Amino acid sequence: MTATNSPTGGATPQAAAGVPVKKTSLARVAAASSIGTTIEWYDFFIYGTAAALVFPTLFFPEQSAASATLSSFATFAVAFFARPVGAAVFGHFGDRIGRKRTLVWTLMIMGVATVFIGLLPGYETGAFGAFENGIGIVAPTLLVLCRFFQGFAVGGEWAGATLLTAEYAPEGKRGLMAMWPQLGVAFAFFLSSGTFLIFALVAGNNAGPDSAFMQYGWRIPFLLSAVLVLIGLWIRVSVEETPVFKQDRELASKDTAPATLPFADAIRFQWKEILIAGGALTSLFSLFYMGTSFLTNYATATLGHSRPFVLGMGMVAALVFGLAIALSAMYSDRIGRKKVIGTSVGLAIVWSLVVFPILDTGSTGAFALGLLVTLIIFGIAYGPAGALLPELFQARYRYTGAGLGYNLAGILGGALPPLAAAAMVAAGNTLGVGIMLSLLSAMSMMCVLAMTESSKNTVTGELAENDAVLATEVP
Repeated sequence: MTATNSPTGGATPQAAAGVPVKKTSLARVAAASSIGTTIEWYDFFIYGTAAALVFPTLFFPEQSAASATLSSFATFAVAFFARPVGAAVFGHFGDRIGRKRTLVWTLMIMGVATVFIGLLPGYETGAFGAFENGIGIVAPTLLVLCRFFQGFAVGGEWAGATLLTAEYAPEGKRGLMAMWPQLGVAFAFFLSSGTFLIFALVAGNNAGPDSAFMQYGWRIPFLLSAVLVLIGLWIRVSVEETPVFKQDRELASKDTAPATLPFADAIRFQWKEILIAGGALTSLFSLFYMGTSFLTNYATATLGHSRPFVLGMGMVAALVFGLAIALSAMYSDRIGRKKVIGTSVGLAIVWSLVVFPILDTGSTGAFALGLLVTLIIFGIAYGPAGALLPELFQARYRYTGAGLGYNLAGILGGALPPLAAAAMVAAGNTLGVGIMLSLLSAMSMMCVLAMTESSKNTVTGELAENDAVLATEVP
């Protein structure tokens, strides 16, 4: 069952809750979703940057350069398989106890896992002088475990942050409001690239295993995460639960039907929406993680560009694709989510085939062009995605359904392509990487064409009443 269409779009927060909302509420919601998501993704991205620049040497020193890179990105991929688990677990609690309390837990888990990574001894070299001879195979094992918890937390974070904004959004402004958690990704990429750039310059640009950067400089961005998490927790605790969730719980409390699991209901009633959303956003993920993590390694290890240049370009690219996210999200309120996302996917089909021939010319200008265009195309689709997924699902399992669709796309587009690309590049087959990305985008285009326009769906008022009716249909 799909969400109910409304000719007027989403209701105002006041109408949804039946009580007045303070004028500052929307500003607080935007800040909480954006800042919290920035912190979560900052933690996620510094891992991707370290996986490209540090972990092959630190945790897999006995392997060849190509094998070590492949192993490093395999640990990066672990999080994508943990994300659906996090989406199911946190989705359950988000749909039962509330968006706000669940988001506090996702932030705490991510922060603890990230700080632990910063303290891990290496395979042969310890952390901060401890374990001087390293801890051998235990080191990459602990790295994988921490990475799993990072993915577990992010799996529950995104859906909750977008629901927080979408369920507060005034009429006709859901794309604008849902833009704020999406922008957190751009902020995070800027911060992670900038932090690594600063410490790479301070600690030295020597890429050898005995350099200051490899010994301790890379750890500082991970440890700084603790400060950011405390700030994020303070902001999130100050935000009220969404009026839509309060209304839905009030209706559920009056319902005499047996309680059901949000996960089971999402699969039972809206499995098509989960699959279509996951497929449609696969292109988005494949471009993004190739651009933010894989190309960082490819530019330094294969193309020979300096680490400061690559990280500096990452900061510039973050600003550009943040602008693309904002413009596309706002524009989707006018012409619809489907058209905007379809435009991105169409561009991706073509761009994927030419990006590596451009990069392989070896010039710094070519790398800048390749990175910027890749992330602009990503931003065009990512902006509307924050409003799209909440609009597709019923209120009583919206957190679960949106999380499952989003993280399915993460596996298809974010986990597998970087692994396959690393193997192809090691074999000298960069053309194969472009073909793979283009085929993924073609698959996404088919899902976009099968998708119904969601911008006029309501996420408040009538939808909550429909949920109460739907609950009586569940045996």
